[in-house]
Amino acid sequence: MKRTPNNKKIVVPGFKFSGIKSGIKKSGEMDLALIFSETPAVTAGVFTTNRIKAAPVKLAIKKIASNKGQSIIINSGNANACTGKQGDKDAKKINTELARKLGISEELVYVSSTGIIGRPLPVNKIEKALPELIKNLSPASMDKAAAAIMTTDTFPKLASKKIKINGKTGTIAGIAKGAGMIRPDMATMLCFLFTDIAINAKALDSALRKAVNKSLNRLTVDNETSTNDTAMIMSNGNLGNTPLTKRSSYYKKFEGALSGVTYELSRMIAEDGEGATKIIEVVVNGARSESDAEKAASAIANSMLVKTAVYGNDPNWGRVISAAGASGAKLIENKIDIFFNKVKLVSKGIGTGREKTASTLLAGREITITINLGAGKQSTKVLTCDLTEKYIEINAHYTT
Repeated sequence: MKRTPNNKKIVVPGFKFSGIKSGIKKSGEMDLALIFSETPAVTAGVFTTNRIKAAPVKLAIKKIASNKGQSIIINSGNANACTGKQGDKDAKKINTELARKLGISEELVYVSSTGIIGRPLPVNKIEKALPELIKNLSPASMDKAAAAIMTTDTFPKLASKKIKINGKTGTIAGIAKGAGMIRPDMATMLCFLFTDIAINAKALDSALRKAVNKSLNRLTVDNETSTNDTAMIMSNGNLGNTPLTKRSSYYKKFEGALSGVTYELSRMIAEDGEGATKIIEVVVNGARSESDAEKAASAIANSMLVKTAVYGNDPNWGRVISAAGASGAKLIENKIDIFFNKVKLVSKGIGTGREKTASTLLAGREITITINLGAGKQSTKVLTCDLTEKYIEINAHYTT
């Protein structure tokens, strides 16, 4: 989906970024990013649920228990997944070499990768590029880092929020990539978040998990889970506030702002789904339980028939009700209502005959499909996109 570039510069005090070309990608585009905190930061992370985990993910999972970090290096174009013991050695080698050049402990460095699975990581290219990568670090280069982590993305994804803590203005910001292999549980998704607001490790981990669950885990493009999914956050405390805890009066404010940043990034990922022309928000109301709401929403959002219907401006509500019915969620047929945007197409389980009106509205870029299951009071939302011929074209030739 075409998008107007966001040229707004985002700065988080105490953080520097860079993005360069190292030669990993045949296209010659930027493929190496660096995130650096001027001081060690409280760090939290969540990672892929796929049982096949990339080498850098396995390394990060071992380290994250310390809740400490200072730098993250990310390469795009190569996933360093399914590369055996050599892949593990390569991830550690990059970790060690970057730490040495930055003059910090290896335990404070994290490595992340995204791209084609099963190919050896070109370690020599990355090592050779490290001096330039470090030299280019700048507080104003978050956009370059965001561009350098892209694979099939068509635009860099950045978002930020500011909140007041005891009269001081703090910043929460983030970058993300992801356009394909996207389904609930973060897939193929890299998301790196940064804040100058001081917060303790337990509270930061809790806030991150809640934010991810409300946004990145409510996102699907093609129902595929990646080997490399990563969401990390670093807090360097540069603002100088007393570190927040879960009991702090400002904690909920922080939690809400962080969720706002991750939700905005999630919308960008859905908007940029491979070959997508429309972003779709699936809203489920009237579910018996939260689990039922999620089942129905995911079934609708992942339905190829629903996604292709939206692409063709076809308000085929039969595909929506069928997906909900097959999801396993409890529903009461004669209480079901379905809306495409604000047009009510089903009332108490029966069509209203307003397809022509709805079809006109489906020509827009943002579509909301709402279904009330009539079985309770729980609700949820899931983001997805339409399915087009372009998706097939992109993925039929991805490794070539």
